[in-house]
Amino acid sequence: MEQQKENEDVKDEVSSWFDKRNFPVLILFVLLAFMIGIGVSNLDKSVIWQKIFIGNKIESNKSVAENTSEDTAALESDVLPSEGFELPVVWKDYGRQLSDKGVIDQQKFEALYSKRGGLSEEEKRLLSGADNGKLKITSENSAVILNLLWAFGLGNKNQILEKGPMTDKNYGGAERFASTGGWTLSKDKAMNYYSKYAFVTLTAEQQATVERVSQSIYRPCCNNSTYFPDCNHGMAMLGLLELLASQGVLEDEMYRVALEVNSFWFPQTYLTLAMYFKEKGVDWKNADAKLLLSKEYSSSSGYKQVLTEINPVEQNRGGGSCGV
Repeated sequence: MEQQKENEDVKDEVSSWFDKRNFPVLILFVLLAFMIGIGVSNLDKSVIWQKIFIGNKIESNKSVAENTSEDTAALESDVLPSEGFELPVVWKDYGRQLSDKGVIDQQKFEALYSKRGGLSEEEKRLLSGADNGKLKITSENSAVILNLLWAFGLGNKNQILEKGPMTDKNYGGAERFASTGGWTLSKDKAMNYYSKYAFVTLTAEQQATVERVSQSIYRPCCNNSTYFPDCNHGMAMLGLLELLASQGVLEDEMYRVALEVNSFWFPQTYLTLAMYFKEKGVDWKNADAKLLLSKEYSSSSGYKQVLTEINPVEQNRGGGSCGV
């Protein structure tokens, strides 16, 4: 009787152990012993253990990564199309005019790009040609367009440069900024060309439009609007707005064009913003360009706030730097 009772007690303990759902643990130990016994390779063991503990998580993560890559490629086709954007701005002979006046030293300009693979034939025409058509910006020429427009914004006579924040005495003078002191591709000191030449002359209405629009367009490298063009991107955008206004482009289209150009100058920023808005159900093509260019999203502080909600989109395209 005592032996029978002892056997029943052992049986109850085993049953209790199984009731506590420890059976899978037993299976794991058996499986481990089996693998050791048959000499399964370390790699195979690792795979088996991953399958046991996390199932198909590896394959699932891989799928997510692939989908993310596909999403990025789809966004690039909208934000940074391979064919670029044709801008509603006829460049005419402005490159030649800038060179003739010394705002651009053609030899310095060409020498700079000879170190970067040289200027394309199209870029050479933009620099010195007499009958250029509309500007086109692509990932390949975005830096050249940036520098040409930088020179134009610097040298073109405009009240924004003469009466705006650039001349505020609290900043110590217009020559102290990156957009002036950083321009080293002129024949003489950059300030000798500052707001000096009437490459385009705006009507009072056009000037008012440029001032209004410039105060609403920001860039991710700093917290200032185009109305305060203290860096190269700001000065280049000011030049672009002046050209757009002088050629009759309406205000709404100015914002669209500015967004297209900013996107090639700051590709990662605007791909990330496109992903951010997509997750909120807004397609990039339907997004409000003025809103996207506002301080809320396109300033350095605004973009940093966006990055608290989304990781930046990884991409390999370079944009225009904050120097020549």
